[in-house]
Amino acid sequence: MNLQDDQTSADLFQVATFYSFTAWPEVTIACLLQDLLSIGDEHQLMGTVLLAEEGVNGTICGLVDGVSALLERLERDLIEGLFELKISWTPEQAFRRFKVRRKAEIVTMGLAGLNPSKKVGTYVDAHEWNDLIDDPDTLLIDTRNDYEVAIGEFKGAINPQTKCFRDFPAWVEQQLRSIVQAQTSARIAMYCTGGIRCEKATSYLIEKGFTNVHHLRGGILRYFEEVSQAESRWQGECFVFDQRVALNHQLSPGVHRLCHACGMPLTPEDQTMNSYLPGVQCRHCVDQFSDRDRIRFAERQRQMEHSSRK
Repeated sequence: MNLQDDQTSADLFQVATFYSFTAWPEVTIACLLQDLLSIGDEHQLMGTVLLAEEGVNGTICGLVDGVSALLERLERDLIEGLFELKISWTPEQAFRRFKVRRKAEIVTMGLAGLNPSKKVGTYVDAHEWNDLIDDPDTLLIDTRNDYEVAIGEFKGAINPQTKCFRDFPAWVEQQLRSIVQAQTSARIAMYCTGGIRCEKATSYLIEKGFTNVHHLRGGILRYFEEVSQAESRWQGECFVFDQRVALNHQLSPGVHRLCHACGMPLTPEDQTMNSYLPGVQCRHCVDQFSDRDRIRFAERQRQMEHSSRK
């Protein structure tokens, strides 16, 4: 936990990022949908929780008592597998609303029958990660989206340049298989933000016949918690799917901001460009929307700024 010198945890919102590949019946999911919505409303939590037959995935933000209440309710029904949990802190609410959703997958790869609760690759703890990726026989793969990779990555990682996680299986068949065949002694090491995508990716690779597959337990966020910046192999910031946009190695909000028109992260340099209009457009989407869209975005931005001044 990294706090400002003049702050304590009582002054901050707690952010909990969590997942578990846990097989549970439909009746449990239905009960959880009701209970989690009730807890979120009672404690004024914000964020998103996704429930599926393969498990749970979520990030929530609120006061400590409320976050604890929701996590305790979830843990009562975890049947198998790990409950991967990361805690960080923020002086402002990280989300604008609270959602609990029933989904086909807790992280969407778009493949039926894949079961990470039964078979995944070898977990690698954060304190062991450097030794693994420093080995020249290790094939290091980033399983995140291209816009996430653009603002931070482990040095030497392969970027599949995927737009979304659904693209990963196609990249495996079109490119990774030939890369591995050319390096028959290579072990595979994969990572993502919190561990869920790389864990599911290892399950897919094993199903497709790949061997010697590893993944970073708890993802980049756990690595930030447990590895000092002096020893870190990480370069840049880590994108997160909330209003903080990206976190630095101290798990504090970094220099990136979000374009509320297209949802892309923006560097300080992006924000100085003539094409940038807060909440309306940025260099990524300057040609993407209509004038009617921009009028609507401008009104939304005005309302957001008015609300923040209250």
